[in-house]
Amino acid sequence: MEVALEQAKRRPAAGKTLLNVERQQHPEIKMSQLEVVEMEDKKKQQQQREEAEAEASVVPSSLRAAATRSLSSLSSSLRWDHRGDGEEEAELTWAAIERLPTLDRMRTSVLSSEAVDVRRLGAAERRVLVERLVADIQRDNLRLLRKQRRRMERVGVRQPTVEVRWRNVRVEADCQVVSGKPLPTLLNTVLSTARGLSRRHARIPILNDVTGILKPSRLTLLLGPPGCRKTTLLLALAGKLDKNLKVTGEVEYNGTNLNTFVPEKTSAYISQYDLHVPEMTVRETLDFSARFQGVGTRAEIMKEVIRREKEAGITPDPDIDTYMKAISVEGLERSMQTDYIMKIMGLDICADIIVGDIMRRGISGGEKKRLTTGEMIVGPSRALFMDEISTGLDSSTTFQIVSCLQQVAHISESTILVSLLQPAPETYDFFNDIILMAEGKIAYHGSKSCIMNFFESCGFKCPERKRAADFLQEVLSKKDQQQYWSHTEETYNFVTVDHFCEKFKASQVEGHNNALSLNIYSLTKWDLLKACFAREILLMRRNAFIYITKTVQLGLLAVITRTVFLRTHMGVDRAHADYYMGSLFYALLLLLVNGFPELAMAVTRLPVFYKQRDYYFYPAWAYAIPAFILKIIVSLVESITWTSISYYLIGYTPEASRFFRQLLILFLVYTGSLSLFRCVASYCQTMMAGSVGGTMSFLVILLFGGFIIPRPSMPNWLKWGFWISPLSYAEIGLTVNEFLAPRWLKFHSLKHYSDTIWTSAPGTSRAIISRDKFATFDRRSKDMSKDMDNRMPKLQVGNALAPNKTGTMVLPFTPLTISFQDVNYYVDTPVLQLLHNITGAFQPGVLSALMGVTGAGKTTLLDVLAGRKTGGVIEGDIRVGGYPKIQQTFARISGYCEQTDVHSPQITVEEPVAYSAWLRLPIEVDSKTRREFVNEVIQTIELDDIRDALVGLPGSKGNVSLFAVELVSNPSVIFMDEPTSGLDARAAAIVMHAVKNVADTGRTVVCTIHQPSIEIFEAFDELLLMKRGGELIYAGPLGFHSCNVIHYFETIPGVPKIKDNYNPSTWMLEVTCASMEAQLGVEFAQIYRESTMCKDKDALVKSLSKPALGTSDLHFPNTTQRFGEQLKACIWKQCLSYWRSPSYNLVRIVFITISCIVFGALFWQQGDINHINDQQGLFTILGCLYGTTLFTGINNCQSVMPFVSIERSIVYRERFAGMYSPWAYSLAQGMHGLQLNDPSLKPGSVVVFLYLGMMIVALTPNIQVASILASMFYTLQNLMSGFIVPAPQIPRWWIWLYYTSPLSWTLNVFFTTQFGDEHEKEISVFGETKSVAAFIKDYFGFHRDLLPLAAIILAMFPTLFAILFGLSISKLNFQRR
Repeated sequence: MEVALEQAKRRPAAGKTLLNVERQQHPEIKMSQLEVVEMEDKKKQQQQREEAEAEASVVPSSLRAAATRSLSSLSSSLRWDHRGDGEEEAELTWAAIERLPTLDRMRTSVLSSEAVDVRRLGAAERRVLVERLVADIQRDNLRLLRKQRRRMERVGVRQPTVEVRWRNVRVEADCQVVSGKPLPTLLNTVLSTARGLSRRHARIPILNDVTGILKPSRLTLLLGPPGCRKTTLLLALAGKLDKNLKVTGEVEYNGTNLNTFVPEKTSAYISQYDLHVPEMTVRETLDFSARFQGVGTRAEIMKEVIRREKEAGITPDPDIDTYMKAISVEGLERSMQTDYIMKIMGLDICADIIVGDIMRRGISGGEKKRLTTGEMIVGPSRALFMDEISTGLDSSTTFQIVSCLQQVAHISESTILVSLLQPAPETYDFFNDIILMAEGKIAYHGSKSCIMNFFESCGFKCPERKRAADFLQEVLSKKDQQQYWSHTEETYNFVTVDHFCEKFKASQVEGHNNALSLNIYSLTKWDLLKACFAREILLMRRNAFIYITKTVQLGLLAVITRTVFLRTHMGVDRAHADYYMGSLFYALLLLLVNGFPELAMAVTRLPVFYKQRDYYFYPAWAYAIPAFILKIIVSLVESITWTSISYYLIGYTPEASRFFRQLLILFLVYTGSLSLFRCVASYCQTMMAGSVGGTMSFLVILLFGGFIIPRPSMPNWLKWGFWISPLSYAEIGLTVNEFLAPRWLKFHSLKHYSDTIWTSAPGTSRAIISRDKFATFDRRSKDMSKDMDNRMPKLQVGNALAPNKTGTMVLPFTPLTISFQDVNYYVDTPVLQLLHNITGAFQPGVLSALMGVTGAGKTTLLDVLAGRKTGGVIEGDIRVGGYPKIQQTFARISGYCEQTDVHSPQITVEEPVAYSAWLRLPIEVDSKTRREFVNEVIQTIELDDIRDALVGLPGSKGNVSLFAVELVSNPSVIFMDEPTSGLDARAAAIVMHAVKNVADTGRTVVCTIHQPSIEIFEAFDELLLMKRGGELIYAGPLGFHSCNVIHYFETIPGVPKIKDNYNPSTWMLEVTCASMEAQLGVEFAQIYRESTMCKDKDALVKSLSKPALGTSDLHFPNTTQRFGEQLKACIWKQCLSYWRSPSYNLVRIVFITISCIVFGALFWQQGDINHINDQQGLFTILGCLYGTTLFTGINNCQSVMPFVSIERSIVYRERFAGMYSPWAYSLAQGMHGLQLNDPSLKPGSVVVFLYLGMMIVALTPNIQVASILASMFYTLQNLMSGFIVPAPQIPRWWIWLYYTSPLSWTLNVFFTTQFGDEHEKEISVFGETKSVAAFIKDYFGFHRDLLPLAAIILAMFPTLFAILFGLSISKLNFQRR
């Protein structure tokens, strides 16, 4: 290629102008349109030059420099349309490129006057190019899209378009009819299963014969009240409906039915839920998404464009050419499209930050929502179905995103349907068409310009200063419709949705079938595999701590094991052969147990896998193969670690060949163990079911292995299980490898060791229970959504946010003022400062709004003031009532409503409110008054109609109930972080109505808020406005109709005036954004610091920082209620949580049932003392006791860990609020765990393992690390239990581990109570005759006279673990805030 470039540079280039070439080569193109476009661009460029020169003469030097840079950039962008003699080198370069073969020409472009391969652009080059193309998002993005379209139109190439039609689409769900509350209790689940067998179902309609059309180049808004099935419609159009739903009707893309192509690759559905791999950064997430989605038709279009340009002699803009070629190359690890999407979505500032989750600090909620959108639009889809993409975003960010979507729709001719909850008027104006839904029907589908006339013809008119989107949703509600009735001379009658539907008419337009994707996956199988390998390697690097911990753990266990089975203490004789066999068994047992952490890691990644699999990013095999192969490396490293440390120190046969054979067998067993637990995770899908499923698999494998019960002792009808187990052959291999060595051949009696092995059998039937639970949850969701319309506020439009003067709070409180001065907050080190000298005050009876663009530090300031930060450095003075804030006291008189909904998953709306009142109201409040207060709070927030509905899992829309939980504590100060996030406009009005009522009672209320309507914004009394970087730019009153805020910013030179009826909150964010600051050359934070408002605020803060006369500082005990009441409340809540967790209860019941059957079948009559004649018979029944103790303990530990892990985030919130003592919670958790255990199954060991699981979760940051520590505990327990290595054979330096092992004391109790008094029964042991009791004492070291001590110690272990659990809950916090 270099030779071709050099040869071409020696030839003169053609000098035809762009427009002349188009006229000559493509006369069919409408040249008048092209001329108009070019003239408009030239006029705009000239105007920009003149404006820049005019401003440069009057503005400061900094702005003049910015204008100079702008002119320089402008002239650079024009040089390719107006070429001069100085660019001959670039002309030669282009000529050389045109002489290249087509494939090379597709990959080669000009960047900075040099030929570059677009596949090998570095990160800095991509970033610079995108910055040059899209310096200002709103203006330059439109220009970029226009340039791309103009380039294609000049050569007669058009992008393919998609037209979506649907006719008479009806979606129905089969639901089981239940009596009473549809709560997923254990009893209801069993009854529901029984009814399911009797086929008693009811079919519930979701969508009712909807018909419509989506046109290319049109941006359509989907509106509707809650429960109107917007999401169902979006899923139906995207071809992603659940297979269990019954769907009738037709959905067509360009006249083609969904069954004849792949709709998942033609369109993209953007979910309202954020599911991402928390360990990956924003850039990595988008890069992998772009890689998997491919480039679609971009490559074919680009190939045709450059072919026609070569024929016409057209030289394109080099930047545009580089960009278009870069996004047309398939399979790149780093895509130019990623940089472009990050830029227009505002994610470039957090590109290299991990996504994070509830336990890991990552990007903000708004950034995560934008990442969810960007993850899908980074692909080549021509139709986008976007579900509530503005949740958690401020109005200016939403405006920017929708603006870009409009440009994509209009210029790129995409088909876009967007569902929004609270669209601001300026955002609403971007849309061309409206689809209005209610009751599963389409009430209107047509042009936005006609919708108001449509409703006016029906007798309804939108009032002034009322957002059109809010009006459209409320006009369909039976309780809100009358206030918009405009025909006052006529009697109002409710107009049904069916009446509106009759007026619906659809139009038609043509599309292009080449826009449809016929391929399921965008990449070849090899490229899919490479991409999945790259991601798996990345995730392994990010989780390196876990793998290092596992390897260190294995090495530590190897050191302990080799010093227990030390070669200097073990001879090569018949007596020590049992210990060699025990060491081999223990090695296999350890590697098998070490696979448990893999289950936790696999389960946590399943939701993201299912999402991406359903989007056809990759098939399941492409996900599974890299995980399997890369885990082979992990298995090999850990197997080498174990074998290298243990082999020669234990004293196995010192031959290299036998060393490597043992290594190979252990490696294969460990690899199989990891694969087994991944298989269990994929089938069970939840941690609770998966933990028990893994334990069940572990149980079956070991029981049939031949060590606990030899094959000859198994019932004949179960011996087949021995031979189908892979571990059986592993044990045979290890035994033969060791005991067929020359040094053992003289002991002929060792041949029987070849029969001592294991089996595995699948035991994962409990997933059926999980599906029943999900079905119940689906029915409950439908019932809740149907009832949403009945709980709307009974308000008139004029007084929607007027305070409720008739309602008064039952309980008294103390009004308090919060003042803060020069508050700074640093993350990790003082280098990164998130808050800069924030000074302000929040006063009683004043409703304060805390606003700013995403990333301004609103939630950070709220967390600092509320005392919820767990890390970083806080500086400044924070006072409550004039006294320094003491967090323990402040928690008692304050409430904090978090942005993320943190609730126990199985609790109804009313129950956490009652629970909060029980624990947080003063002791003097009797139960009757407490109940009345709870009822009043529920009615105030209008939750009465859904008080018996489940709140749902964390992340569901439970903001309102969380407000009730905090309000019922009767606080003096309430912090609310985005209380209207995730709510539609009408539901937001309910919340803010209640918040306004609360503030009017004299409480101090502070809210951060996004996208408020005019009515909601002007309901606030004061405003703190922050800019990105954590600086204040306004702190003062709003004034009537926001007059104070408007006047303040309009007096700043250059700030544009607000338009009539424009939302002041939106205007305020627009005129104070970073781009406006750069355009005006001002610093809003500096202007505020120099203003009289800031000086007045400082004076006010100083006065409020002094205690008022006659007041004293607040003092409270650590908790409100006595310990007994706390314990009762915690037990009550835990009972509800456990009882409503069928996946937790049923899988345990199934496990115990199957375990009992398996043990009973395998050990049938083995415990009869008359049947025991030698040591093997005794070992068999002792193995039964050992197995039941071990497996029931592991089952309880594994099953309780995910439950406690889920509850931990709730405990953190409740602990911050000072609701209860950690000891009360710890005791309640343990007491309820005892109730769920079968008393016949060795309660001592069960309690130990139960509290062990709770303690490990509390001591570790996540469930993965907890699983690693638990597996280490299991293996140590096995080694020091006294069964594999009897106590007399344990070296003295490790005997303390034997005495500190709960399992050893448990086995001492079981062995001696069963056989410790059998002095008369004699058996043959190792060639001599002994009584059973004597053999138990001499061989195992178990003494019957130690029973009282064993009982005491077994009671001490759970007590110790419970104390450590309580200490961990009270002292440790792994949340990163």
